[in-house]
Amino acid sequence: AIVFSGSSHPALVDGICDRLGMRRGSAALSKFANGETSVQIQTSIRDKDVFIVQSGSEKINDSVMELLIMISACKGGSSKSITAVMPYFPYSRQSKKKQHRGAITARMVANLLHIAGVNHVITIDLHASQMQGFFKCPVDNLVAEPLLARWIRANVPNWREAVVVSKNPGGTKRVTSLADALKLSFGIVTTDRRRAATSVHWNESAMFEQLRLDGAYEPTALIEEALDPDTHITPISSQSYNPRAEMAKPNLRTRAISNPLQNPLQRRANGVNESLGSPLSKSVRATSITEPEAPLDPIRQGSASDASGEEESADEYTDERARNVIHGRLVQGHIVDDSHPSPAMSAVSNSTWRNRPPSEGENDDIPTHMMSSFMSTASSVNKNRDNEHSHALGGTIDAAASSEDEEEDLKNPELETMVTLVGNVKDRPVFLVDDMIDKSGSWIAAAETVVKRGGATKVYCMATHGLFGGDCLEEMNNCECIDAIVVTNAFPIPEYKQAQAREKLVIIPVDNLLAEAIRRNHHGESISQLFMHYD
Repeated sequence: AIVFSGSSHPALVDGICDRLGMRRGSAALSKFANGETSVQIQTSIRDKDVFIVQSGSEKINDSVMELLIMISACKGGSSKSITAVMPYFPYSRQSKKKQHRGAITARMVANLLHIAGVNHVITIDLHASQMQGFFKCPVDNLVAEPLLARWIRANVPNWREAVVVSKNPGGTKRVTSLADALKLSFGIVTTDRRRAATSVHWNESAMFEQLRLDGAYEPTALIEEALDPDTHITPISSQSYNPRAEMAKPNLRTRAISNPLQNPLQRRANGVNESLGSPLSKSVRATSITEPEAPLDPIRQGSASDASGEEESADEYTDERARNVIHGRLVQGHIVDDSHPSPAMSAVSNSTWRNRPPSEGENDDIPTHMMSSFMSTASSVNKNRDNEHSHALGGTIDAAASSEDEEEDLKNPELETMVTLVGNVKDRPVFLVDDMIDKSGSWIAAAETVVKRGGATKVYCMATHGLFGGDCLEEMNNCECIDAIVVTNAFPIPEYKQAQAREKLVIIPVDNLLAEAIRRNHHGESISQLFMHYD
């Protein structure tokens, strides 16, 4: 066997060859004046197993092209087999269509490797494990989880009390896997720029409750009552739902046309045949407004005190795990107090397109078919139009560009984001885990959430690939809520970036993992043991 190195990560190749007790193959990599890549293999590779190690780099396209040319050169040199060792697989985040006219670039890279002549691929922690199906050759998707778990056991004193937290719902599977391996609890942080208290469905809006059955309504009375500053709005805590009273009542389904203020929706929701003073008070329901802390205590006490085994009402029933739900506000990616003023274009403006102020489209012509529909002009805000990709490709939220959009939202100074922490992290260390660290926004937001809202003692940001785009590493190093940044050397981290976070950055070597995978692959041995956890 012979190991060749691309130009992206020579230090990793030196570590692999040192572990294998061999020298790397000699190859001349150069560029012409116009930027074209030139490769010349300077040693015999006839009938040999060739391993080409090429990770990502800051010039990712050059790295991909260089690898393809090296594979083609080795194939032309009559090698027995060619294995591409790619610790970080380039374009792995583009493994599905996020827009109707988007490209599945990861599949295209897999096809390029196949055309170049690769026989086997070894990689670490693909962004989506289903990408192995893009290839027409075997893929060994190694995992860095045992290395991270070993570092945790060796360097975190009270790791048995820790909680593994996912900074977004998409990384939950990776987090639960590490939590199961260490026998720890886990939690989830979710961010949503749609604040829960803003959107009301059209059939719950004040204007529709004023509407008569014959289609007529009284705009004057509606406007006067809506603008009345003394209008009484019933708080959530005073509204209750009693199923026993509902069962005992006659079925009130006859609609009184003579009294437009008497709302059947209100009677059905509250079980009380009464008409509140204002249409605004009718639109206030427990399902349309979420108060983070106040309503939870009465519900908990009601559940705990009901020890007689009687049937609980629908509003009083609560799951035991739902207690550990904490809400917070994010402005420009940082946790703010409840007294902090909302930005100018906050999440209330759900009808506007991303990064477009509400006033920008005031003079736009409204389509005639929308003008002809009362429902489209008088209805409330459509929740799902806040994002061009909110239901990408026909309704699958999974296909939306969630991570990139989330980073944009966190950096937008005119947008307020709501953050939710599920899980108990009080007085415990927290491990924030994902497959890569590219931008700092979501990591800092999650760290501030678990510390300032959840009460965590320490935060360790852990990932396999440390891409650290832009000023990411410097921003994370300056964040007082983050105590350590733990990554592997699967992706090369330049020396000038390492200098930005000397005291917090920890780099775990994967040289031995890749070297053992290469050795077992060459000798035809099983690699199952590389996925197991050892103390």
